[in-house]
Formats: sequence, structure tokens, C-alpha cells
Amino acid sequence: MSSIAREYFDQLNRDYLQVHRRKEDLFWATYMGTSDDQAGFTTAEQAYKAFCANPERLPELRKMHALAEDEKLKRGLAGWIAFFECNVIEDPVAAALMEELVAAEADLFARRKGLKLTLLDEQGQQVAGSLPAASTSLAASPNEAVRQSAITMFHTLEQWVVGNGFLEVVALRNRFARAMGYRDYFAYKVRKNEQMSPDQLFAILDDFIARTDARLQQSLVELKAAKGEAALLPHNLRYFVSGDVTRQLDPYVPFSRALRDWVESFRRLGIQYRGATLTLDLLTREGKYENGFCHGPVPSFFQQGEWIPAVVNFTSLADPAQVGSGWSGLNTLFHEGGHAAHFANVTGNAPCFSQEFPPTSMAYAETQSMFCDSLLDDADWLKHYARNAAGEAVPDALIKEMIEARQPFRAFNERQIALVAYFERDLYAMDEAERTPEAVLALARKWERKILGVESPRPLLAIPHLLNQESACAYHGYLLALMAVEQTRAYFLKRDGYLTDNPRIGPDLAAHYWGPGNGMTHDETLRSLTGEGFSAVPLAEACNLSAAEAWQQAQACMAAAQQRPATGEGSPLDAHIRVVHGAELIADNSESETRMLADFEAWILSHSARASVA
Repeated sequence: MSSIAREYFDQLNRDYLQVHRRKEDLFWATYMGTSDDQAGFTTAEQAYKAFCANPERLPELRKMHALAEDEKLKRGLAGWIAFFECNVIEDPVAAALMEELVAAEADLFARRKGLKLTLLDEQGQQVAGSLPAASTSLAASPNEAVRQSAITMFHTLEQWVVGNGFLEVVALRNRFARAMGYRDYFAYKVRKNEQMSPDQLFAILDDFIARTDARLQQSLVELKAAKGEAALLPHNLRYFVSGDVTRQLDPYVPFSRALRDWVESFRRLGIQYRGATLTLDLLTREGKYENGFCHGPVPSFFQQGEWIPAVVNFTSLADPAQVGSGWSGLNTLFHEGGHAAHFANVTGNAPCFSQEFPPTSMAYAETQSMFCDSLLDDADWLKHYARNAAGEAVPDALIKEMIEARQPFRAFNERQIALVAYFERDLYAMDEAERTPEAVLALARKWERKILGVESPRPLLAIPHLLNQESACAYHGYLLALMAVEQTRAYFLKRDGYLTDNPRIGPDLAAHYWGPGNGMTHDETLRSLTGEGFSAVPLAEACNLSAAEAWQQAQACMAAAQQRPATGEGSPLDAHIRVVHGAELIADNSESETRMLADFEAWILSHSARASVA
């Protein structure tokens, strides 16, 4: 009888890979702007969701689980049961609403893709605008008119969002959630994504807000005293907090070297991709989705003992000609590269364990990526990797200046993540008749002022996650992840004394965090590595450090790094890497890693030169 269960299990794995790969390939093509087959993607998306929501699967799987005798097979079937329990829509009314919702969101996405936004460049010319370009301008442009145009672009987008179908999507999401037995879509998503109730979630968020409130208020008072009241305006705040240091740091982290820094740093951390194929599309262009992401068309797993390596795509939106793009691009590479490392190292016996959607916790998934990008802010990482064209290391004085600019607003930044949850909770709780464009925009400004003390430099309704079904009502996962990141960092620092180029980190993350996939809860993976359960305290403590205390830690970190033996090259990433720009192949490591890095740097420099002439 166990052979029947085995055959069913293997066929289910194959069927899932087929429908998932089809959807993901079209997702990549449409989101990268290399295909306008929106209808094909919508069809594939609906087919994938129909597969995941097939109500016949659960009774079949439970029957097969009872028949199975092998423990590994039973564990794999249990993984599929958990997967379908998160996705099956047994009620026909809810199933019909999901079909309607997928179509409505596809229409919203297509219309958003066609929206042309503009902002000023440094020469005062009106140019095509994007979310990353506007964010970079707000942080780095010394020209107030440029920064004002960026915040205006965000507000223009907000007006478009509330007037072009998003509020109708919100209403439809609520109808679906109520058909599923929840009070609204926010409650449905929190339970589905994090296995929490809204009350449990806000107990954590409220605690964090309370612990960091004094630090937030102090930072605003200090900024106003130092730079004047105008510094608190949404188009000025980011610049007065980080603009000067972003510009000063720029020569030390050019985007042309970002790929090299990522490869070399991950090698020395001992991170491996276990034969995965990685496709990276890193530059901004018209028609490309305006947010970095990582998706895996082929999840990693063992199929009857044979390793199936992952196929992973990830993207950033760098503009090499823009000040700050090297730093933001590097952050995206480390972040999405961390996601890719996670999903390339899941060692279950079914693809259900290695995918980014429920039952995978968003906070668990983001812990992996955010841990990796957290390394970039470490003083010893900057000292080792951030170098200008002459090969000179970033000066200590600039690292100190970075800390003095950013540390006072760390609480502000993390609270900005929490802010989204407070807004979305109230958005979905609003009475249908009251959910007008004006009321929703007023709600956004209200929560910005309440959580941040000022209007946000990243207006709420300009955040793309709100528009997408998978990421809506899930943004708080980033903050929960940051809490876990601080716990993880504290563990490695206590055990090893350092993080940058620590070769024990990659293997430990693979064994304790990545390997189990969603076969373990977020809390269980934390306990497996650190011995402690989930806690918000380490993050709050890190946010509440003064700039002087943070600089003292940075000095100790750099001094300790000088005493450590020089690191070697580390182990190869064990990945087939392709770097593309839309349909164009920029570089790959088919010949060698050295050739790939050289080709990438040459292409970026050539591309930047062509752009400056144009």
C-alpha cells in the first residue's frame, strides 16, 4: 500500500513543478517587461491558484498519509497537507471570488504598469520616474526641487491608486476573506502567513512601538534643532538624515563593483547555492516592475534521493548614473541573494517545503534575506569592501558620519515598517461606504503622523506591496524578520566575535534555517540555531543605542577585524549565474567567475558612458 502513496507523492511533485514553472516563467517575463503576455500570465496564475486550491487534494493526501509507512514519505505528505490546508478553498462562493480577485488584480497591475510617472533629474529636466529613482533622490539629491518632485511623484501615484481600482480590490478581498470565515482580509492574511491573530501581532508591534517611542521623539527633536523645522518635511527628511553621507559613500561602492562585492562576500561566508541556476536582472528600465524581488521557478528538493537544484530569479533597479544607486543596488543584491541562498538550500523531499508562499512564514523568509543585507552596515564589512577607484578604503570618519546620520533614525526606520500594518488593519476594517479615496488618504496621513511623528517620506499608498495579493497585509513580516535578524546576529557575535567573512555562518544558516524550509516554524528555526525563542527586545535595544554608543561598537569591530588573520577567497558559490538586462545577456560564469565579474564591470561602465552621452 505504501507504493501507492509513493506513486501519488511523486506524481504530485511533478505536477506541482509543471504548473509552478509555467506561472513563474510568465511572471518573470511580464514583470521584467520582456513580454506583454498579460493574458497568458493571468491564465497561468489562475491555473496555479486552482491547483493549490483544489479541494480534492486534502482527502486524497490524508488517505495517502495513512497508507505510507516510510517516515520520510510521511513527512513529505504531511508537508503537502500543510500546503493545501493553507490554500484550499472548499467553499464554491469563495473559490469564485478568488477567480474574480485574481482577474481584478491582474487588471490593476496591467494599468499600473502603463502609468507614466515623472520627476526632475539633477539638471532640472523632467524625466521618467520610478519608485527606486524617487527614493534615491529623496535620500541623496542636494537639490530641494528634485526632492520635492520625488515626493510629488509618490503622491501622484497615491492618487492614482485610490482612484483606479485598488479600493475595489480591497472590497473584493474582504468579501473573499469573509467567505473563508474571517472578519476581513487583514485577519485572514495574518493567520495564513504568520499563524497569528491580529491581536497577537499587535501585541508584538505595540510593544516595539512603546519601547522605541522615546528614541523616535528624541531623534525628531534633535533633527529639528540641528537642521531646522523644514528638515522634518517629507521631501527633506531622508536627505537631512542621510543625503550627505550617501553622496560621500558613493565613490566607495560603485554599482559596477556590486556583483563582485556580493560574490566575494558570500563566498567568504561559506554560502553555497548547491548547483542552482541564478538569473539576475539588476538595472532599471521602462516597463520593468519597480521593486526588487526573488522568485524560484524551480524549488530545490530531493526527488527520491536525487537532488533537484533550484532555479531562482532575482532583480534590483539600479541606475548606475544616479548617486546612491551603487549602495542601494548592493543592498538589493545581498537581500535578494539571501533569499536565493535560502530557497536553493531547502533539503526536503517535496517542492512544497521550498517556496515563498504559505505555509512559509513571510517573517521566516525575510529573516534570511535581511540577515544578509544587515552585514553591509557593519563597520568591518565597509572597511574591507568599500573602496574607491584608487583602492583606498572608506575612511573611519565617513563610517562615523554614517552612524551619526543613521543611528538616531533607526527607530524611525523600523517603525516605518510597523506603520503599514496599522494602516492596513484599519483600511480593511473600514465600512465599505466610508472607504472613499479621500478617507483612505486621510487614514494614511493619520497613521504616518501617529507612528512616525511626521508625514512619511515614503507615502503609504505608494508602497507596491499593498497592491499585490501575496504581499498585501504582510508587510509586518519585515519587522518580525528584523527582530529575528538581531537575535541571529547577537548569537554569532557572542559565539564567534564577528560576522564579516565568518565562514561558519553559511553552513550554520543552511543547517538550521534554510534546510528545513517550512517544515519547521520560524520560532523552531530560531531555537535550533540560537537556543532562544522569538523576541523583540534585541531589535528595540539596537534601535535605542545612541550614535556615540553605536560608534564605540563600530570602532571595536574594526579593531578586532585588524587582529584577525587575512581571509582567503572562500568556497565557490556552486551556482550557474546569468546577469541579464531584459533579454540581453550581460555576463555569466559559464567560462569562469573571473570572466563574469570582468564582463559585468565593463558592461556597466559602458552602459553608464552611453547613458551620460544620451
